[in-house]
Amino acid sequence: MQRNGEKPIGVDLFAGAGGLSLGFEQAGFHLAAAVEYDPIHAATHEYNFPNCSTICRSVADIDGDYIRAHSKIGKADVDVVFGGAPCQGFSMIGKRALDDPRNGLVYHFVRIVSELRPKYFIFENVRGLTVGEHKKFLSEIIVEFKAKGYKVQEDYRVLNAVNFGVPQDRQRLFLMGARRGQRLPEYPSQTHALPGANLDLGFTETTPTVWEALGDLPEADDYEELLKRDWVEADFAKPSPYAKSLRFGSGKSRYLLTSSRRTIHTPLSKKRFRDTGPGETEPVSRFLKLDPDGVCNTIRAGTASDRGAFTSPRPIHPFSPRCITVREAARLHSYPDWFRFHVTKWHGFRQVGNSVPPLLGEAVASKIMEQVGRKSESEGPRTLGDSLLLEFNMSDAAARYGVAANVIPHRIRKGEAEKTNV
Repeated sequence: MQRNGEKPIGVDLFAGAGGLSLGFEQAGFHLAAAVEYDPIHAATHEYNFPNCSTICRSVADIDGDYIRAHSKIGKADVDVVFGGAPCQGFSMIGKRALDDPRNGLVYHFVRIVSELRPKYFIFENVRGLTVGEHKKFLSEIIVEFKAKGYKVQEDYRVLNAVNFGVPQDRQRLFLMGARRGQRLPEYPSQTHALPGANLDLGFTETTPTVWEALGDLPEADDYEELLKRDWVEADFAKPSPYAKSLRFGSGKSRYLLTSSRRTIHTPLSKKRFRDTGPGETEPVSRFLKLDPDGVCNTIRAGTASDRGAFTSPRPIHPFSPRCITVREAARLHSYPDWFRFHVTKWHGFRQVGNSVPPLLGEAVASKIMEQVGRKSESEGPRTLGDSLLLEFNMSDAAARYGVAANVIPHRIRKGEAEKTNV
């Protein structure tokens, strides 16, 4: 890979659908490779990032040389490796948390960073890793990175997406490190105040509200087509500045509304949703009804197939008696409208809920870019992959990447009541 005049190289581990991938791209990095072991998520990533080498493998089964060989990186110097490794074995007494098999993916993140030898790394994770016994694990991670030749920002930070222009209260830990000989980056400073806050506090902007994010989108329940597929050509309303920044299309009022498959609710559920006030929790479903003048609560993914396949509570639309669509969740997550998710609601919501909001990722990536100092001009109109990638079932996706169809355990259904709408 040629380096002169080209964008700095980024590699995403545990990429999912690509929230951090997009954030780093928006900051000016070239996403050269992304590793994601779930074939469904890998296919969605490939659709949205066709110029990136999406590698559908577990990080436990590959090394730095594999990533170089299965991308166009070759022998080039990697500028940054980033990702959010799952970690579950927090509370360990008398032994290292990194020795817990449940935390093996974190160990492999450290290992691959040491093998690729990037100038910088970003380790992203849950806020809980900074609390109580969990801090022991975080300290072990820092020690491991130091042993591999990296300086680490030990004054690590938990950043809230709502402070960076994302209309969602979402806190994530970011651990930043630099290869010896490189200058440690600083953490980004808050750029946005909460809706309704006094801008005299030094901020020039307030975070968009829920309705500024959603108000221009067509009403999904008005389109019968969305009962059978996730897209329709529809009329959009006048956008807020935030919504306008996420629009994708010809600039006219009619656009392609995607990732918007409808959910069918019973008349009783709809009545309960109507009777719930803005910002209140509906008592039966325990779903939160969004306040149009506030921000969204944290959008969660629910559990994976091998952990029960439970759907996380989805917010209720601020005005319509229904849960929000995947596209509406994506708007509240700062995804642009051109970015698409798997056609099923099950996978689509998990892809949004598992990801870092792109605007938050961009804020962090921009601080790495300040140190790299090679930001280049935009590459022009966005190209996307084949939309069939978004329709794969697990068997089809696994076949595409040459992995076993049971690499992700199948969902177990115990009757119609436990089925997830798709």
